[in-house]
Amino acid sequence: MLKKILKSYDYTLVLAVFLLCCFGLVMVYSASMVIASAPKFGENPSFFFDRQRMALLVGAVAFFVTMILPYKLYATKKILLIIVLGSVAMLLLVFVVGHTANNAQSWIMVGARGIQPSEFTKLSVIIYLAAVYSKKQAYINQFGIAVMPPIIFTLCICMTVAIQPDYGTAFIIGLIALSIILCSGMNLRSLGKLILLGLITAVILSPLLYILSDGILSEGRMGRFLGFMHPFEDEKNGYQLVNSYIALGAGGWKGLGLGQSIQKFNYLPEAHTDFIMAVIAEELGLFGVLFVLLLLTYIVLRGFQIARKCTDPFGSLLAVGISSMVAIQTFINLGGLTGLIPITGVTLPFISYGGSSLLLLMASMGILINVSMFTNYHSMYSTKEKKPQNQPARTYQKNYVSYR
Repeated sequence: MLKKILKSYDYTLVLAVFLLCCFGLVMVYSASMVIASAPKFGENPSFFFDRQRMALLVGAVAFFVTMILPYKLYATKKILLIIVLGSVAMLLLVFVVGHTANNAQSWIMVGARGIQPSEFTKLSVIIYLAAVYSKKQAYINQFGIAVMPPIIFTLCICMTVAIQPDYGTAFIIGLIALSIILCSGMNLRSLGKLILLGLITAVILSPLLYILSDGILSEGRMGRFLGFMHPFEDEKNGYQLVNSYIALGAGGWKGLGLGQSIQKFNYLPEAHTDFIMAVIAEELGLFGVLFVLLLLTYIVLRGFQIARKCTDPFGSLLAVGISSMVAIQTFINLGGLTGLIPITGVTLPFISYGGSSLLLLMASMGILINVSMFTNYHSMYSTKEKKPQNQPARTYQKNYVSYR
């Protein structure tokens, strides 16, 4: 039994995750060693590296725990209630004892370290929507009782995160929810109603969000939001993007060499977080960028393949949500540093500095691998019928049945 379970794990996915994490740890040290040498960080070049290493160790524990724990436990009533209420409580606690950093009150300080509840909300929303929509499959197209309640809850979560304000994370949660909804089994008519309702809601809630967040469209915020359109003409708001372009262009094919970045010498802000890919491009060139992109692409595509193979609706939607989270976050990060979309402060999965983000991703990947394990196990062992005796081998056919 144990041997069969161990054989069912997707070790290529495990390897891809840890290759990215270890590579990210090296690049965090390289990108942050200059800024970490400042007096405010104790003149310790490995300040951010040490913190990221500790986060990776904790994340590895979370990874192995969620990889072993059966994913169906998250759909049980008690566990699901704890996940949802705990997530909401943490988000509300931010407004009471939250720490402000980068103009956003998104952190809760635990000693000298900060926890970002909105990061863990991503996984909570994925588990909640996957559990709810998997249980509503029999009446998934009844708009009022099947579709709307989870959407209202998700909308409230997004609004709460946006008010902090953390628009990037709120936008990611919304897109993750949309990906799960699109794969939930609703017909085109229900999806059409949902899109129309979404447009109407956006128009109605925009003024409210504007007031609560002290003006989304204020001159300063609008300047930062639209700075990507003409970065060379807007010295203030385009400074970070211009230096990202310089880093991307300086690396060429092979790069300047590991640790040899020039832009990290206080030219490129947030070099070890949002713009770490620019440092990778400068130091390791196109080959370093392709290494990261290929591994991230493999994780995303493998996740969607797991979702397609899984016959359990809950497991399938979990895989869709986790894979979409990695894909969406990667696109937003790379889109920001290349000037395709506005800069949102979203980190690059597994690579950028950030303990909360890394812990969330490691726990999420453990769940995805657990879904894969159960899917592989049941397809390889549980659904095979014994070969009938006294019958030619060529007449025997495998009969795969659902394990739901």
